[in-house]
Amino acid sequence: MKGLELAEKYYETYGRQMLDQQFAQIRNQAAVGLVGYGSECLGFDDDISKDHDYGPSFCIWLPAEIFKEYGARMQAAYDALPKEFMGIAGRVEEEQGKGRVGVLCLEAFYEEMIGRYTLPQSDAEWLAIPEEMLATAVNGRVFEDPFLQFTHIREGLRQYYPHGVWIRKIADSMAKAAQAGQYNYARAMKRGERIAAELALTEFVKESMHLVYLLNRTYAPFYKWMHRGMQNLAVCSEIGDMLGLLYQIPDPAAAWEGVSPAEYVYNLNTNDGRVLIIEAVCNILVQALNEQGLSDLQDNFLQNHIQAVLSKLGKF
Repeated sequence: MKGLELAEKYYETYGRQMLDQQFAQIRNQAAVGLVGYGSECLGFDDDISKDHDYGPSFCIWLPAEIFKEYGARMQAAYDALPKEFMGIAGRVEEEQGKGRVGVLCLEAFYEEMIGRYTLPQSDAEWLAIPEEMLATAVNGRVFEDPFLQFTHIREGLRQYYPHGVWIRKIADSMAKAAQAGQYNYARAMKRGERIAAELALTEFVKESMHLVYLLNRTYAPFYKWMHRGMQNLAVCSEIGDMLGLLYQIPDPAAAWEGVSPAEYVYNLNTNDGRVLIIEAVCNILVQALNEQGLSDLQDNFLQNHIQAVLSKLGKF
């Protein structure tokens, strides 16, 4: 059973009654759900994930003043709930997984996630928050929130970046993808610097995936889930499969023997299958930029679209 489904069933069976009977006086100020760290909050958990931090559990978020008065008592009541549920053993936590479920201070939760317990107000404040933490703050599921304080912040973050921040992040990611995949990969391969070439390839993969998330107006999660999460995106999701092909191509070193700088700088080395895939990925990204009105150029080199994208800062 997926962690989110297990958490909700566990709450409905035991947690709701605990809150209703033992904490009726503050019942309407408690938000309940499962949000935060862990593959289960993204819906990506599987049998491998069950080796740690898996089991019947959920989160209760209380405003700071309520948490100060009732948090310890409510945590004790939470701890007294049955550990095993539906044949699934109680949650076994690793050291770094402690404090992710149970009774939590609402403000402290958001401070840990995004460094603040109010919504960012300026572009600088948005840019200061690591994107993976924004993804972590809005994942999972809220089962109920009668007071709506938790949901107000959550929904504000889910509205996504302000336009100016979005444009700047797209331009930055385009520059990194172009430099790594369309420029430095070839130079490193020609020099025989295989580690540098692999690093350039990895940087291209990461930034091209990041661009797909940006073009879908969706926060990119922690790096190990970026590729998996692309399956759920509407725009350019096919790029995920294309990037997978990069790692199936046999050693391309021979494709660079005898290639002159003029050949690989001004003309693509089509003997290297990785180059063909990189360019195909960039072509799809360019078409998406065109379709979203961010650039009207057809040039396949992502770097050449940056000024067109930045020109949209004051528009829309």
